[in-house]
Amino acid sequence: MRLAREVYVLTREMPDGERWGLISQMRRSAVSVASNIAEGASRGKGVEFRRYLTIARGSLIELDTQLWLARDLKLCKPSSAMLERMATCIKLINGLMKSRGTS
Repeated sequence: MRLAREVYVLTREMPDGERWGLISQMRRSAVSVASNIAEGASRGKGVEFRRYLTIARGSLIELDTQLWLARDLKLCKPSSAMLERMATCIKLINGLMKSRGTS
C-alpha cells in the first residue's frame, strides 16, 4: 500500500496530458498489487492465493515497465526509495509464492 501511495504522489507531478495515459496505467498497476494480495489472502492459503500472488507480481512488473518509460520520456523521476520498495515487494511476493509451493 505504501508503494501505491508513492505512485499517486509521483504521478501528481506528471503533465495533465498523461492523465488518461501513463498516470492512469501506473496508478492501476500500483493499486492492483496490494488489492490482489489482499483478495488472495482472503480466499485462503491454497491455489487461489497463489493465483492472486501471480497477478500481483505481474502488476508489479507492469508498474516497473511504466516507471522506466515515464522516466525515459522525462515525465517523472522515481526516487531511489521507490525503486527499492518495488524491489522489496517483488522479493516478498516471490518469497510468498515459494513458501506456497510455486514461483
